[in-house]
Amino acid sequence: MTQTGPFRLPRGGRLIDRAYQLPFRFDGRQMRGVAGDTLASALLANGQLMMGRSFKYHRPRGPVASGAEEPNALLGLGEGGRFEPNQRATTTPLVGGMVTASQNAWPSLNTDIGAINNWMYRFFPAGFYYKTFMHPRPFWKHVFEPIIRRSAGLGKAPTEADPDRYEQAYAHVDVVVVGGGIAGLTAALEAARSGKSVWVVEQTPQFGGRTPTDHSDGQARIDALVAELRALPNVTLRRSTMATGLYDHGYLLVRESVADHESNAAIPRQRLWRIRAGHVVVATGALERPLSFAGNDIPGVILASAVRDFIDLYGVSPGRKIVVVTNNDDAYRTALVALAAGVQVAAVIDARATANGALPEAVRGHGVRVLTGSAIAGVKGGKAVEGVKVCAHSGSGNVTEVIDADCVAMSGGWSPVVHLWSHCGGKLTWHDDRAMFAPDPNRPPTGADGKAMATCIGAAAGDLHVAEATGAAEEGAILPVWVMPTNATRKMKFKMWLDFQNDVKVSDVELAAQEGYHSVEHTKRYTTLGMATDQGKVSNINGLAILSKALNQPIPQTGTTTFRPPYTPLTLGTIAGEARGEIFQPLRKTPMHAWNEAHGAHWEPVGHWRRAYCYRQGAETPHDAVAREIRAVRASVGTLDASTLGKIIVKGPDAGKFLDMMYTGMMSTLPVGKCRYGLICSENGFLVDDGVAARLSEDTWLVHTTTGGADRMHGHMEDWLQCEWWDWKVYTANVTEQWAQVAVVGPKARVLLERLGGNIDLSAEALPFMGWIEGDIAGIPARVYRISFSGELSFEVAVPANRGLELWEKLHEAGRDLNVTPYGTEAMHVMRAEKGFIMIGDETDGTVIPQDLGLNWAISKKKADYIGKRAQERSHMTDPRRWKLVGLDSVDGRVLPDGVYAVAEGTNANGQRNTQGRVTSTYMSPTLNKPIAMALVLNGPDRMGEVLEFPVAGQESYKARIVDPVFYDKEGSRANG
Repeated sequence: MTQTGPFRLPRGGRLIDRAYQLPFRFDGRQMRGVAGDTLASALLANGQLMMGRSFKYHRPRGPVASGAEEPNALLGLGEGGRFEPNQRATTTPLVGGMVTASQNAWPSLNTDIGAINNWMYRFFPAGFYYKTFMHPRPFWKHVFEPIIRRSAGLGKAPTEADPDRYEQAYAHVDVVVVGGGIAGLTAALEAARSGKSVWVVEQTPQFGGRTPTDHSDGQARIDALVAELRALPNVTLRRSTMATGLYDHGYLLVRESVADHESNAAIPRQRLWRIRAGHVVVATGALERPLSFAGNDIPGVILASAVRDFIDLYGVSPGRKIVVVTNNDDAYRTALVALAAGVQVAAVIDARATANGALPEAVRGHGVRVLTGSAIAGVKGGKAVEGVKVCAHSGSGNVTEVIDADCVAMSGGWSPVVHLWSHCGGKLTWHDDRAMFAPDPNRPPTGADGKAMATCIGAAAGDLHVAEATGAAEEGAILPVWVMPTNATRKMKFKMWLDFQNDVKVSDVELAAQEGYHSVEHTKRYTTLGMATDQGKVSNINGLAILSKALNQPIPQTGTTTFRPPYTPLTLGTIAGEARGEIFQPLRKTPMHAWNEAHGAHWEPVGHWRRAYCYRQGAETPHDAVAREIRAVRASVGTLDASTLGKIIVKGPDAGKFLDMMYTGMMSTLPVGKCRYGLICSENGFLVDDGVAARLSEDTWLVHTTTGGADRMHGHMEDWLQCEWWDWKVYTANVTEQWAQVAVVGPKARVLLERLGGNIDLSAEALPFMGWIEGDIAGIPARVYRISFSGELSFEVAVPANRGLELWEKLHEAGRDLNVTPYGTEAMHVMRAEKGFIMIGDETDGTVIPQDLGLNWAISKKKADYIGKRAQERSHMTDPRRWKLVGLDSVDGRVLPDGVYAVAEGTNANGQRNTQGRVTSTYMSPTLNKPIAMALVLNGPDRMGEVLEFPVAGQESYKARIVDPVFYDKEGSRANG
């Protein structure tokens, strides 16, 4: 019996070294490849043509391409923590000892029970999963949902931690050339000669693109260009480096494979480059398109360019007897390469009426039949090609002859790789003469200055021949062919495939058009065309051309789907880089963190910080510790580590004007040396942060924010400065971690601070409430603010972060006889509630405005505008039925649950009792020895003394009386000592 199928050629293979044998395993079978192989070429060399199963119908799948566009040959790679699903065999370099496995097949690749779907294809047309939702819920839930959930996905998700290391790096370059083919290298040399810093990034392990394979002297030309570039000090050449996304202002994301698939702890597996480029040259080449004919998905039907890549680069032939089917001259190069390697070419089937160029004539010169005006009516075979049925291209598929073959090399023309060009706004134009979308040079992606940010050259711009650089002969015109033969029957279209991985057929796209999905984006989602892991690199143009024909409209009118980054998938490890484990979200610690931990700190997370909730002593419960801390502060003196509070410098000639817009109150009138409490609202009028601002000089303010709001408020400020008030002269800086801050609080606070010595006068006359002063305390440079969040005499002392612990320890050393007590966030919260002070995140939830909280006094009536002012004037915001802040006094002595709702008479549309308020803060007050709470209540301030009911499931309803929200020292005398 004559042997068929893929095999290793006895000679050839420019990228391989046959002297170095590399063992590997596939589905448990031991195989051997050679150095330089990809997994795909090594599998083909071992006679393994089928490498996977398709997603929906579980049809047999072999490689259809040879690069990053490959949709079929996806494997599970590695073991344990290094296991990765969906790895492209065509771009994965073979490494000795590799363990690989096929996907989406059970119990085996060869015998897959899921293939029953292939026989039931009429029950699974395009959009069938959407239509099942239209059935009654029980039908969906019990029949389809479990099946679809179990069937979802191709590969298996890893279950163990990835032991490899990844890193990220940054670069600033004048010119980045994406693509190391002859066009890209030529452009790089031209830019480098002008003195600019130049990077060339090439996705494959070798430079040259298609030139060495497609032109006899191509490798010599590439070697000369690379040698000249390497000799220049301003040029960086990087292979195995994929540009995955181009963003605004010349920001390029690039993934470099450093030690992929190798266990080497000394170097990272992959490196993610974040590059700022002055200019980007897109020389990304083109991808060959398949042809749509019956059976074009059978293993052994491969793109013509991929066939010659496997032969030329790896010394592997996908078959022993090849039929070439084409609509253009380029595919004839595959026939010539195969013939030169000793592989039989049975025939070239050309859809064009004539083929008389240099390339077709060269093939005829080898005695190969060229069947013009012809098409493939169908491919014989199931798991491999067994023959080709030939018909007239202009007919309906009547078979004229059958040709024995085990490989079909198909070429439907070429589509420029326009992804990067399109990522940041570059537009495309349709070329009828070449049947392709190419970048429009008159509508490039532009930077902030309005100038072109990128240039397309070579194949990416539609110059597929790069004739000037390669001396390529003129080729004959392409004949646009989207379905073969022209008048294919409906039955034939059910067997013509567009998206090989997702099993989208020509008939599916036509069905989508018939059912009203006229937008290419809607068709994409309805059929899943282009939604596989290759993101439509092979199939999208064919699909939109077929949609255009079904809609009877030109292709440009249909347009393309949106090209989005990344161009090829990035692993989560590469995206995260070193931000994993303990530094995935770095824990932020104050300078006093270790001291707090050693003294019984019971931690709570506040944003990215850990703050002491309380300091437990001995067998104390957290509740007991909080009560002790509050009593100590009220009776003598306590210290709070307030270093986490946000601190933002706002500086510049327009700083006062800017802060007047940020805050509801006036900040521009604040005298130097004074502090003022302020509220910040969103543009929708809702309260989002509060804090004290201090004016440090005529043009400088220090703004305090909540702990969790520091980064968010700094971003809020920069957003308005950069996008709205870009011409205002204002500079902001988040200096939160540059300063340690200690609140010294209680009747003995001034006594304790004065014991430390220094040159700051802390008397009430020299430093009144809401003032600040600068000097030194205990020999430490300090800024002292007279502000209070507890209602007691309070000084907040800010010192350089590296001296924060020193100050803290000196305070506790000097205050032993005063029973100085460190207190945590819960004691702070209780004391502020006793005073009726609001807290962002408790009294606010994203729907609350300052007026709801009785903070009208913090809203300036002098200024015309602030962020959120107009929103607060809307009818809903001024509705008298908005809930207002009040205090609650428990009737039965029980502490109200947090967040519980007060009920009212009647029920709502859902049959639930109406509500008239909710608890925002609730505590047991050690100072007052009773429960206290704050709440937002309908007409609350006008209902003092009324009792509200708060039902809780499974418990007796709570009851509380509406009272003033200030429970302690309403006159404020204690804050003055």
